[in-house]
Amino acid sequence: MKLLAFMMQTGGHIAGWRHQRAADNALCDIDYFRRLGQVAERGLFDGVFLADYVGYHPVQGADIFAGMETPKLDPLAVLSTIAAATSHLGLIGTASTTYSHPYDLARRFASLDHLSRGRAGWNIVTSTMENEAHNYGRDAHLGHSERYACADEFVGVARRLWDSWQSGAVLADKASGHYTDPSRISAVNHAGDHFRIAGPLTVPRPPQGHPVLVQAGASATGQRFAAANAEVIFTSHPTIETAKAFRAAMHAQLAEFGRAPASLKVMPAITPIIGKTREAAQVLQRELDGLIPTRIAVSKLEALLGNIDLSGHDPDGPLPPLPDAALAGQNSTRDRVLELSGRQGLSIRALARQVAAGRTSHTVVGTAQDVAQTLIDWELQGAADGFVISPPFLPAGLEDFVDQVVPILQQRGHFRTAYEGVTLRENLGLAVPDNFYETHPEARARPEVF
Repeated sequence: MKLLAFMMQTGGHIAGWRHQRAADNALCDIDYFRRLGQVAERGLFDGVFLADYVGYHPVQGADIFAGMETPKLDPLAVLSTIAAATSHLGLIGTASTTYSHPYDLARRFASLDHLSRGRAGWNIVTSTMENEAHNYGRDAHLGHSERYACADEFVGVARRLWDSWQSGAVLADKASGHYTDPSRISAVNHAGDHFRIAGPLTVPRPPQGHPVLVQAGASATGQRFAAANAEVIFTSHPTIETAKAFRAAMHAQLAEFGRAPASLKVMPAITPIIGKTREAAQVLQRELDGLIPTRIAVSKLEALLGNIDLSGHDPDGPLPPLPDAALAGQNSTRDRVLELSGRQGLSIRALARQVAAGRTSHTVVGTAQDVAQTLIDWELQGAADGFVISPPFLPAGLEDFVDQVVPILQQRGHFRTAYEGVTLRENLGLAVPDNFYETHPEARARPEVF
């Protein structure tokens, strides 16, 4: 199986930062991120996964904002520091196609791929929060379908930019005085609905051809986008049944694009809460959940349901009917929350605490043996190609997984005992993409700069 470590602040649990084993005020500390990378590499993880946003969800009051772990550094800057402290670990960072530009982002990821010798990955998001729009000079966030149309064009032109330097373009021949072969560098000359880009990129083609493309949207549109573009899909499922159905649906959509199932790794999020005994793990779970203030839990639920206001409803009663406006946000996440509410018949208060604790995905509470067995069962039953491990607190939770769960997976033949390759693609078992301009020589164009 494949494994990614989710570096979600100082813990995947919303109150994980308050736990005594979580790092203290570490989100701007270079040593914290280096340590996480080194722990993940010691555990032979395929890569680390860094989430990001460029704004904030609205919350009802400063006291709620004050209780949340909110700082976020630029993911590519963080991943560059991890690259320098590791040698095999993949480096996957989130960047928005709505609030970035293809040329700039293609250049930054190509640079990271070169400097890490082929370990970069891009988690493609379209962004979801209104505050992000306001931070980039827009009055409102783009609609769901428009964001994905923009993302499709964005990724397409980024691929062309990475391909604008063909093999053999760099000569660095001191004797002849030729540093490049201009005939192997092509303009892009893209003119689309959202972007106009001449090219070529100022960075030669990345070692992996393209950084590994990752996607996390699970709405119908997001799944379609992933089937066309992604090589890893980060997903979230409360049960093995929903995970199996999702993976089967993704394989069916891949076929429509002429892609093989092996070209997309389906990786659900798993939160392991590990104890020496099952009882000890349950005590730890209750301890973590007890650290969540109710006001923050309800605020999280309101955001995931589309920024609705639940303040006028009985917290011990059921969810009220949701207005249509709630459909405009994170549709797939909203659907998972509603499914959880209906399946368990939860009150607003109980649902909020479950959602805030991260249990719209799958939390495994038990011994290291229990966690390992769950991962093996999901893999063998076709629910996953691997997992995004989201420890409840960091770095200790990741250390627990590496020291206790990984050896069991290795002993049972379900996880590597050494890295297979140097690049992230090699370790994930993904092919290097063809260079478009080498397979379509008729599309080559002389850049305007020479």
